[in-house]
Amino acid sequence: MSLNIAMLAPNIDRVGGAAAPAAPTSTTVTPAAPENDFAQTMASMAADAISTIKTGETTAIAGMQGKAPLQQVVQAVMQADQALRTVVAVRDKVVSAYQEISRMQI
Repeated sequence: MSLNIAMLAPNIDRVGGAAAPAAPTSTTVTPAAPENDFAQTMASMAADAISTIKTGETTAIAGMQGKAPLQQVVQAVMQADQALRTVVAVRDKVVSAYQEISRMQI
């Protein structure tokens, strides 16, 4: 799955005691537009997960037919398993957030 670390932690370069980046010299600072919004990021992650799961299935079938080595089959199946676990975890968080919002009083 392609998730840009800079999107999650824009100050990642400061980890470990690194100095803060120099402040811009311009007096008018315009915030940069995000590269992707949340829906695009989720759609991209879902597409990557689907692709990974399909690759795992294809490799497993090839392994059963004797066309793929065992190590390749195991790696592909483990990647598919990890992708599925990630999708389920994200789904659970979304459902939990929805339930929490629905319990809020207006």
